[in-house]
Amino acid sequence: MPLSFVLSAPSAGSTNVDPTCASLGNTYAAILTRNEAVKDARRLKNYLELRDKHVYKKVLFEDPLFPADNSSLYYSTPFPLEIKWKRPSEICENPQFIIGGANRTDICQGDLGDCWLLAAIACLTMNEQLLYRVIPPDQSFTENYAGIFHFQFWRYGEWVDVIVDDRVPTYNNRLVFTHSGKKNEFWSALLEKAYAKLHGSYEALKGGNALEAMEDFTGGVTELFEIREAPKELFTIMKKALERGSLMGCAIDVSLCWYRIPTLIIFDYGKHHPTSTGLVQGHAYSITGVEEVRGIVCAEMVAVKKEIRLVRIRDPWGVAPPPTCKSNDWKNLAKSPEETKKLEPAEAGEFWMNFEGFQNTFTKLEICNLTPDTLQDDTPANWIVTVNEGRWVKGSSAGGCRNFPETFWTNPQYRIQLLEEDDDLEDGQHGCTLVIALMQKGRRQERHLGATLHAIGFFVYEVPKEMRGSNKPLPKDFFVYNSSVARSKSYVNLREVTERVRLKPGEYVIVPSTFEPHKECEFLLRIFTEKRIQPVEQETEEEKKFRAIFQQIAGDDMEICASELRTVLSNVMAKHTDIKTEGFSLESCRSMIALMDTDGSGNLNLQEFKHLWRKIKEWRSIFMRFDVDKSGTMKSFEMRNAVENSGFQLNNELYNIIAMRYADAHMELDFDSYILCLVRLEGMFRAFRAFDKDGDGVIKLNVLEVKNT
Repeated sequence: MPLSFVLSAPSAGSTNVDPTCASLGNTYAAILTRNEAVKDARRLKNYLELRDKHVYKKVLFEDPLFPADNSSLYYSTPFPLEIKWKRPSEICENPQFIIGGANRTDICQGDLGDCWLLAAIACLTMNEQLLYRVIPPDQSFTENYAGIFHFQFWRYGEWVDVIVDDRVPTYNNRLVFTHSGKKNEFWSALLEKAYAKLHGSYEALKGGNALEAMEDFTGGVTELFEIREAPKELFTIMKKALERGSLMGCAIDVSLCWYRIPTLIIFDYGKHHPTSTGLVQGHAYSITGVEEVRGIVCAEMVAVKKEIRLVRIRDPWGVAPPPTCKSNDWKNLAKSPEETKKLEPAEAGEFWMNFEGFQNTFTKLEICNLTPDTLQDDTPANWIVTVNEGRWVKGSSAGGCRNFPETFWTNPQYRIQLLEEDDDLEDGQHGCTLVIALMQKGRRQERHLGATLHAIGFFVYEVPKEMRGSNKPLPKDFFVYNSSVARSKSYVNLREVTERVRLKPGEYVIVPSTFEPHKECEFLLRIFTEKRIQPVEQETEEEKKFRAIFQQIAGDDMEICASELRTVLSNVMAKHTDIKTEGFSLESCRSMIALMDTDGSGNLNLQEFKHLWRKIKEWRSIFMRFDVDKSGTMKSFEMRNAVENSGFQLNNELYNIIAMRYADAHMELDFDSYILCLVRLEGMFRAFRAFDKDGDGVIKLNVLEVKNT
């Protein structure tokens, strides 16, 4: 058993979220959400506590949130078979979670139209680091078995842990949905169940795009290529994608299953039509290999040196197509046993095609990159991401695309400042690279309410000089008389649309929208840049002055370090003779930065500093109110009232610790010590709430979790 201890939480008063904190990027929505170590520990704690509780009671876990009944199977169309939910031990002898490592041969499609999901899982198995992020490996049917398993998915900017029991749908003692080629292996079936729970039911997984699942497995950046309109270097792009760990799939559009009108593409998923080659239109395939083979072949009795480009494709149905769509036996060109093995398909359903045949057969290529690095460049970059959450509301902010000029301007508008050009651009090239990714949220989960994917896209406009420096929405006339400088290629009914653009330094506004007006939906807008961008806030005259002062203090990098923060605070406090202080210490300033530094830079940007400044003003007001004797210091007994008024309820033992740690020999706290105490209390309570997910005021931590706090 790991060494652990239990802390009882002092009750904390509710802390209201400052509305100014919901600025571009939702920077302060939850400070600790950036701390993946804390969140991972919390997620693991919930799973382990449930598992250990059931192991101790010798009772198998039954998931009340995803019960073994019809509500988990479907929301509209009853399943035609008489389904029985069984645990693996009721299906076979010696059930195993993973046998010999999880790989693409463990994924066989059942009677559910989720080939798009299985194609993404097959790609996931090729990257072990990603695979075991989604499928925590320390799970089994023997050691600490309690009928409970968990999986992790990326959801709209954050990793979530999905817990399920191991009861799976069966018919005639066989798994109905996804299963492994090995009868006693169950990781793929349980992963599918967890993903179904995430979306509400198994039926919710019918029909989709492999990019959606790839993104949920990685949090990456998606790209969709129309193969017949793809760049000349498509083969190189595909090869680099696999080398960099990207996930990749392909499909053949159903004839008349998608249609295009100006700026709009509509995909109709879920319709499968076999072709003469044996491949299926509307079906999702995984790309599991891209190779260039050089060898000597005989042509008309003459030996010819030849370079052949090959693509390895896997069908989730596990059925090999007829020879008409396969390449020849290219393994004969291999120069070593290793190359021979590489060019042999692993099982029925996986096959090689020459690249030209691939281009002529498939119509869509889907790539999910782990970073926004272009696959046409050899030099990876360090990317900075800005995340914005918004909502299109009917009659208010759901204005549709530019085809609707009367309402387009009412869409959410996000202003950014590009301050400097990218490094290492090729000769003659200038500008700032942006990858803009717009994602609509929750549509699959809301299918039972009739929700479908909207056609979405975005436009980017340069803000005229006379309108810069304010986040006041641009008016209708601006969009009527000005052209965009960049945009998504088209409006399309995918969960996410992504576009890579290059702009000169300046101020821009990004306008995300649905194609038609009055379509309601929440969305996530991610902006990837090589250089830091400066969000533009709505500013009053006072805030403009605040920005100017901040810029003067921070300098060109627009960030304040601990020593600069110390200078600012000390200069301000010197003007307040009614408060006793010897100036802020570097220790206090570093603690303040640690509390407010949401991007991990070790410094404070404008928004972080503004939030800290409001906190200090609020705490200063409390200090003055409870400094009853107006001594300019806080007596230890006065500190009790000040702490409670700041939203913290502590017991006597903690008040004693505060007095010993922060008070001087006369049991008084100066303003510096007072602020440092509140900063640390705020940090402690935030960390505690992160672990106390069930809200019972008690957390249990092992040594590693204590270290991460």
